[in-house]
Amino acid sequence: MTAPEGRGIGTDTSFRILHVSTGNVCRSPITERLTRHALCDRLGDPMGGGLIVESAGTWGHEGAPMEANAEIVLADFGADASGFVGRELLDEHVIRADLVLTATRDHRAQVISMGHSAGLRTFTLKEFTRLVRAIDPATLPDPADDGMVERARALVRAAAALRGWLLAPSAEADEVNDPYGAPITFFRSIGDEIQQALDPVVTALTGVPTKR
Repeated sequence: MTAPEGRGIGTDTSFRILHVSTGNVCRSPITERLTRHALCDRLGDPMGGGLIVESAGTWGHEGAPMEANAEIVLADFGADASGFVGRELLDEHVIRADLVLTATRDHRAQVISMGHSAGLRTFTLKEFTRLVRAIDPATLPDPADDGMVERARALVRAAAALRGWLLAPSAEADEVNDPYGAPITFFRSIGDEIQQALDPVVTALTGVPTKR
């Protein structure tokens, strides 16, 4: 099957990041909004220099708000939870995505099984973090010269090339557990876990470290 035009290579001016979990009401909304918050914090630009951040769920609650505890977690980090609407993962989301970051290996497998040459641009969040940490930033395009989009594309290619060489210490190390139905303390621990995984990713994407 030939995917529609635009599959996984974005446009000349944008790079689309898709976060995927199960219901799209807990983990992926938290990850989406923390990514946007981090990009805005580093760049002063909610569009992140052409980086577009979205989310969806493999069993997404279409049209649903995020869980109340997820909103609390985002507020803890100063991130904006407003206007969120849950989505079921569709072919078009995968087709348009330049980078898909999933909560678990099962989600990653489901995205890849949809086709659209998604394998080389789909990772679990923690897997991508682990790979990104091993990439020398000096080997990536300078966003000031080549733009954020070119840097992001190069980062995904470099991570994909390392995947077979840099293995996780355990299968569970690449996963983010589901806090659905759990108390706020567990949601907060998952939020901390996601934030720690995102920080090196956003730094690598933008070339701008966290503001301390």
